[in-house]
Amino acid sequence: MILPVAGHLHRPQWSVMIPAYNCLGYLGETLASVLAQDPGPAHMQIMVVDDCSTDGDVAALVQTIGKGRVDYYRQATNVGSLRNFETCLNRSVGHWVHILHGDDRVAVGFYAEIESLFRDHPEAGAAFTNTTNLTMGATGEKLMDRPPLVPERGIIKDFLFRIAEGQKLETPSIVVKRSVYEQLGGFFAVHYGEDWEMWVRIAARYPIAYSPRCLAQYRYLNSTSISTRYIKEGQNIRDITKVINIIQQYLPSEHRKELKKQALRHYAGYCMLLADSLYYTDSQACDAQRKGAIGMSKHPAVIYLAFKLYTKHLIQYKEIKRFLKKDSGLNTTQPK
Repeated sequence: MILPVAGHLHRPQWSVMIPAYNCLGYLGETLASVLAQDPGPAHMQIMVVDDCSTDGDVAALVQTIGKGRVDYYRQATNVGSLRNFETCLNRSVGHWVHILHGDDRVAVGFYAEIESLFRDHPEAGAAFTNTTNLTMGATGEKLMDRPPLVPERGIIKDFLFRIAEGQKLETPSIVVKRSVYEQLGGFFAVHYGEDWEMWVRIAARYPIAYSPRCLAQYRYLNSTSISTRYIKEGQNIRDITKVINIIQQYLPSEHRKELKKQALRHYAGYCMLLADSLYYTDSQACDAQRKGAIGMSKHPAVIYLAFKLYTKHLIQYKEIKRFLKKDSGLNTTQPK
């Protein structure tokens, strides 16, 4: 439950709530990206909510970078991501709430663009921008802009149907009116895909505004993230399947069957691509994603991707066998 803000408290326009757990190596960048756009404490609350991190002194980092501008709250015990998000929402006091994970960033202009969207479209329950993916390559950090959902800024027509087919945005890109969270509640049910369920829930009740500008920066599959761990364990398959079943209740009955089929196909394809990317680095995770994908959908496109992955495995197996045979021959040949 997300409780209303107490009447005696000052309410700024913004609450930037930063859930953090063992992301000390990135948190400084996150804070700097917000502080670079800080309109001042009268207009923006900034708070780090630490879920008992064990990778360093989060409070000291917040003090060093924030210099008293950023509030810090540490959970008494580790409560997990869902309850930590709930704490973020309940400790927020602004009219617009931005949940910015402690390993993500926002580009200069993000808050101005969101404010412009809300001003132009006051009926919107939430507003978001396009996203840049952050990944680590051999030569350092790589940035890749996502294709825009639509070319023009404004309310996205039929966004409920679009997002019911599959996730269309990342958490750092979206800002939600606190009154919407108060009415609809917080994140629940799963730890992978909980954000997708929330955005569908909101889209079923409110118009959603969008800007194609890439002003949010999402750190894609960093090695310590919850998403990475769940993919490795195959829990993402189970959670996404649960979310797909939950969101059916938010959809018009005549569209549920087709949208569910498309969602299962979408995520099966995504998991099969994950399996391919994990092939050389984590065979167990690769196998979990491959099996899970086939279990979600038997669509020809998914079967084709599975066949490609099997073929890659077969070719590599034959090459290794040929190499070992050749190597074995070399090792057993005796000099004359």
